[in-house]
This record gives sequence, structure tokens and C-alpha cells, in this order.
Amino acid sequence: MSTPFYVSPQQAMADRAEYARKGIARGRSLVVLQYADGIVFVGENPSRALHKFSEIYDRIGFAAAGKYNEYENLRIGGVRYADLRGYTYDRGDVTARGLANVYAQTLGTIFSSAAEKPYEVELVVAEVGETPEGDQIYRLPHDGSIVDEHGSVAVGGNAEQISSYLDQRHQDGMTLAEALKLAVQALSRDTNGSEREIPAERLEVAVLDRTRPQKRKFKRISGRQLGRLLEADGATTASEAEADAEAEAEASGDGE
Repeated sequence: MSTPFYVSPQQAMADRAEYARKGIARGRSLVVLQYADGIVFVGENPSRALHKFSEIYDRIGFAAAGKYNEYENLRIGGVRYADLRGYTYDRGDVTARGLANVYAQTLGTIFSSAAEKPYEVELVVAEVGETPEGDQIYRLPHDGSIVDEHGSVAVGGNAEQISSYLDQRHQDGMTLAEALKLAVQALSRDTNGSEREIPAERLEVAVLDRTRPQKRKFKRISGRQLGRLLEADGATTASEAEADAEAEAEASGDGE
């Protein structure tokens, strides 16, 4: 009779963590940054249909790196949780902290279960407040732990290098154009230290804009508006502001 192969619990968890990290590292990086009027999500994504960023509820956004089918299931679950809680209690009871706790429980259960493989995903849940001090950003790695972030956060790919770059250069009170440019510069840096150009059409950009009069603060930025922001010098002219307002009016209600 053969002797069963024994693996210690510590080694089993280490192997599962390494498996998940390798899967996440194969995906393209994305960054989430605070700016003066809200929170901006920026990532390299050549697909126009498969989004890395989505709206969860009025003031809450979702970002994910890793396997699309896995984080899409989590996104849908988060939307259902938020809708049910907002309908049962009050819209104000739906918070990023509560949603992060739900995701943490789900990811932690899957990670510790020997019956299925760990999810190869890393999530960011962000909520824009009435003021910059009220903004909340939570990063959730594959094991279900919760990390409370401030200022900027990067996940996926070479996240450590990008995070280090952002930590040195991100400042409170940046304009949207400044934050967007900083995010693109960080994403353009390769692991060997060289830089590459990421064209605007390969960027996926979304914001939680606290200045929007609508309850839903999430909106996507693309096309001419994205091009103007990438070319802006930090100041917004009256004509640019009017054009942006027209673009937002056309896209109003496009949370997805």
C-alpha cells in the first residue's frame, strides 16, 4: 500500500497564493488615484467591450485585474448586494466598506477551500465622498484581505514598480488632467525601467466625480474628452469646460 503524499497546511496555502499571484501578474496593470474632484481609474485595455472598471452603486466604483470571468462574477454579485441593500434599507447604507467586507469574505472562503482553485483576481473598491477627506479606496488581494489605501493604488502586472512610482509623485489636490497624465506615465514604465507610449485608444478611463449633480457619480472618459485631458497643461479653458459638459450630457446615464 502506498503512503499518501503529505503537504503541510502552510505549504498548501503558500502554493495557492503563488498560483494566484502568477495569474494576476499576467494581466495588465491598472491604477486608481485620488484627485481634487474625485477618484480616477486608468488602465491599458485594448477591448472596448470587456471593461476593467465599472459602476457598482451611486458613489461606488469597481476595478479589477486578473481573470475576466472571475472578477466579472464578483462584480455582478456586488451590484446585486448593493441594489438589495439600498432597496431594503436606504441608499446611504450602501458603502464601499460594506462591499469590501462582502468581497473579502467571498475571496477568503474560496482561497482557503481545498475543493476549488483560488481566484486569480485583485480588486479595488472605491467610494467618492462629499470632500476629498471622505474618499475611500480599498484594495482586496486574492486571499480576501483588505488594505485601506490613500492617494493612489496599483494592481496587476508590475504593480509594485508602478506603486513606487506613484507614491513618489502623487500629490493631494491634483487636477484630473494631472492625475491622468501621472497614471499614464506610471503605466508606461516597463519592468526594465524603459518607457513606452500608450495611445489614447488603448486606455480605459473612468472617474467618480463628486461635482456631478446626478446621484450617480461614475462616468467613463473617452474620445475627444480623453484626448483633451491628455494634452491639457493642467488648466481648463472655458471652451474646454463647455465641450466637456456637452460630452457628459451626451453620455449621461451611461454608468455601464
